Amino acid sequence: MCGIIGIVANNPVNQMLFDGLTLLQHRGQDAAGILTCENNRLFLRKENGLVKDVFHTRHMRQLLGNMGIGHVRYPTAGCDSSAEAQPFYVNAPFGIALGHNGNLTNVDELRASVQQLDHRHINTNSDSEVLLNVFAHELSSIAGEEPKVEDVFTAIANVHRRAQGAYAVIGLIAGRGIFAFRDPYGIRPVCYGQRKTSQGFTEYMIASESVAIEASDFELIRDLAPGEAIFISSEGEVTLKQCATQAKYAPCIFEYVYLARPDSIIDDVSVYRARMRMGERLAAKILREWPDNDIDVIIPIPDTSRTAALEIAVAMNIKYREGFVKNRYIARTFIMPGQEMRKRSVRQKLNAIDLEFRGKNVLLVDDSIVRGTTSSEIIRMAREAGANKVYMASAAPPVRYPNVYGIDMPTASEFVAHNRDNDAICEAIGADRLIYQDMHDLIESVRAGNPTLNTFDCSCFTGDYITGDIDEAYLDILSQRRSDHSKNAPNNQSRDIVAVGLYNVQ
Repeated sequence: MCGIIGIVANNPVNQMLFDGLTLLQHRGQDAAGILTCENNRLFLRKENGLVKDVFHTRHMRQLLGNMGIGHVRYPTAGCDSSAEAQPFYVNAPFGIALGHNGNLTNVDELRASVQQLDHRHINTNSDSEVLLNVFAHELSSIAGEEPKVEDVFTAIANVHRRAQGAYAVIGLIAGRGIFAFRDPYGIRPVCYGQRKTSQGFTEYMIASESVAIEASDFELIRDLAPGEAIFISSEGEVTLKQCATQAKYAPCIFEYVYLARPDSIIDDVSVYRARMRMGERLAAKILREWPDNDIDVIIPIPDTSRTAALEIAVAMNIKYREGFVKNRYIARTFIMPGQEMRKRSVRQKLNAIDLEFRGKNVLLVDDSIVRGTTSSEIIRMAREAGANKVYMASAAPPVRYPNVYGIDMPTASEFVAHNRDNDAICEAIGADRLIYQDMHDLIESVRAGNPTLNTFDCSCFTGDYITGDIDEAYLDILSQRRSDHSKNAPNNQSRDIVAVGLYNVQ
């Protein structure tokens, strides 16, 4: 999970890119980067940290130009070096920069072909750098002295033929324009919008989520379709083209469960409304299977579960209360590297309000349960605050399988649901009762917003991988790379890279 953004405007874009990345900060809190272009010169600032910490006034003043792209990254195995912050850049051909949200499932094969056949150098462990070099090679093999829009689309079509997995991509070609494309399944989101200036120029923004577009006073046009690409020239001319021969909608359903902001619209589905329906359907299940429940109060685990929890309370006619106060200066625990850090941060992030728990039977609602670390710590906090009984409800089904499409979920053995039935999970997290959403109800909660979405990637719940190229051998390798031990291993990569031909903003 990462956030990408790109802007072509009639005025400097540095502040708009900064603001847009701040709106996408929930998608990645590990590193941030902005690259701008003025008179064919590129200016780059990227570093580990939050957007507000990476970009200071001195950096912003040096990010010149009316065109640029940005990226926020969240931690994955082997990615604690600022060298792997994005956007990445290559000077040939034409000067290309790229940011990527997702994960290439054939990255090892691609890296080998890029190095051995394309004779291009890869300097990091990032699959995004591999993807950039694949695109750059394909463009260089077909473009003349000046790349045409059709050349860009042909190169993207060739990327689709070579790359497998999930990828929403934003890129920039020095002096020419920005481009974006989405994988043939549309697993990761990307959309675009526009606004008219007082001078009559139409400015354009491309972003991972609609909230970045609408909150920046742009008008949302639509999502890119699976396999579709867009090119926006530096003069503001827009061209779109379907570049994949076999495209099929299968967006990641976990975007709606947890990843996306509730005020975003993804593939014509309101994330907020989808979460409301998750709550409605989960309430119906509770009433159906536990009609004589003794729940006194329903309390969400902030923030993502609030919408579903409120709908459960309304449907069941039970009091809804905010029982936890959240410290907003602690990062999202789901995307923290390492079990000990996640466990320690739970109590730093949340504090229980005793009067909402004391002597009551409490139903805690969360969007999902992954490792169980957060759930068990919060249940313990509820008991310490005086709760009589603590029940747990998840707006999503049990997470049992790794996600291979850009969400850094743990290895299968680290899931609390791994090799456990519902009763065993309930015991493991210390709850008095545990209720999970049914898979069918989760799908219908999202699909109700856009009935044309017939397929979703639900692999972390079902183990069915939409791209059809995932086997046990791949999952074993992924497990080695994603384990907490791997993430805590020393990284010997240099923290500083200077790209030839690029103005690095210090």
